[in-house]
Amino acid sequence: MKVSAYLEITMKIDNANRPAAAKVYTDHRQPFLDTIEGALTKDLLIRDEDIQVLHGFDSAEHTQAYLSSAMFQNDVFVGLKPLWSADPEVKIYTVA
Repeated sequence: MKVSAYLEITMKIDNANRPAAAKVYTDHRQPFLDTIEGALTKDLLIRDEDIQVLHGFDSAEHTQAYLSSAMFQNDVFVGLKPLWSADPEVKIYTVA
């Protein structure tokens, strides 16, 4: 399958909290790929000023559905929220 949509979540996380954020990413990466409908890729991008998680999906509909999924709401969101130093920025892109 080809990636047709991306979910980009950009988070401001202090350096001291980055190992904990990386653990949330690592713990949920394979379950995300194995169980979320339409999920194709998931990458952690690190810059000095922020961290991004880039998720690739087969459709914009599956991308949007993931934000309402139990995994995102009950596991990923709950695990990351205490680590944020500002509210995250969430964007959905479609591939042209």
